[in-house]
Amino acid sequence: MTYPVKGVASLRLLRRTIFLLLVNFWLFSSLAFPQTTRDKSQFVSPDLTVHEWGTFTSVSGVDGRTLDWLPLTGSTDVPSFVEHFGEVNFKGGLRGTVRMETPVLYFYCPQEANVSVYVSFRKGLITEWYPHANSVNPGLSDKDRTLETMKSSGAISWNSVFVDPHAAADFPSDGSQNHYYAARQTSSAPIALSTSAGTQRERFLFYRGVADFRVPLTATISADNAVSLQAASSDVITNVILFERRGTQMGYRVLGPLQDKATLTPPPLDGSLDSLASILEGILISQGLFPDEAHAMIETWKDSWFEEGARLIYIIPRAFVDSVLPLHINPAPNNTTRVFVGRLELVTPATQHIVESAYLQGDRATLLKYSRFLEPILVSMIQQTADEARQQQLFTYLSAAPTP
Repeated sequence: MTYPVKGVASLRLLRRTIFLLLVNFWLFSSLAFPQTTRDKSQFVSPDLTVHEWGTFTSVSGVDGRTLDWLPLTGSTDVPSFVEHFGEVNFKGGLRGTVRMETPVLYFYCPQEANVSVYVSFRKGLITEWYPHANSVNPGLSDKDRTLETMKSSGAISWNSVFVDPHAAADFPSDGSQNHYYAARQTSSAPIALSTSAGTQRERFLFYRGVADFRVPLTATISADNAVSLQAASSDVITNVILFERRGTQMGYRVLGPLQDKATLTPPPLDGSLDSLASILEGILISQGLFPDEAHAMIETWKDSWFEEGARLIYIIPRAFVDSVLPLHINPAPNNTTRVFVGRLELVTPATQHIVESAYLQGDRATLLKYSRFLEPILVSMIQQTADEARQQQLFTYLSAAPTP
């Protein structure tokens, strides 16, 4: 078929117009959408490795479900230079089911690099971070009044993180003895970010948060303190440890992998913290952390993980971490390792007896050992009794709970 000259010219003009529109659309898309949302395979840096570790802390309720509590009760326990989020007035306090504690991102590369980092937190809020971030919780709206009813996810982004493996370890300090600093004892590359107040330097990107979702492990406790475990999905929980401490005595029982269900009896209180720390370091290394990273994580959290009470310490499946805490880095690392430890507090009959006795005797020192977990412990005790007089007494204890 042949076309008149005028028709051919019109067709060529139409094709050229369509081509220019497509080019302009591509350019607009490149500018309008951050690179963190693009296909990672297009932006892979073969020399960049990123490792991350963190903790999800939660409390097991009477029925085994994750209990709603006040995760931010007490001190934030971070240096004074760490930034905090305080722009949303959540009704009734910031209640949630999970306290995300001290995730840190380490960067490794043989030469200087510049990367952007974006993390979102499902039904969560980023509460602390350092260095200064370009955006924190940008999606929050007037409808986000509680974590449980949040319509948008919390998030944090650093647009330009300068990674320099040859930089000096010139990091800030407020002079306090804080477990935050232990995370710096690794061979990762120092990072720097330019801010309006000057350049901020650190060994890692640090952030914390609180959220409302169910953790991948449930636990119910029998009258004899035996703990029945149930994995919440088909993903294998590669290691589970039952830990208990009463005063100067402690013990632990290592289950190993959990595929579906298991029951653990209380451990004898004849264990050693050094031996348990060594076991945990080995587990963390087996999950992909470098030895100095695993040691830094233990040093950061040993005072908290091994404090008074009973709890499960377990490895959270990577698929679960990625689903509730998606991480986007551009250019994408050739390797990204994320190791999160779950800490599930158990309100055992032994714990209930100790707490109630401490209230009756006015033993403030013992009560302070349970600190931010006093409220969920007492709530669990209230839920377990139908005696109105006892409930009223427990409510009295709850209103008089000491704070650090």
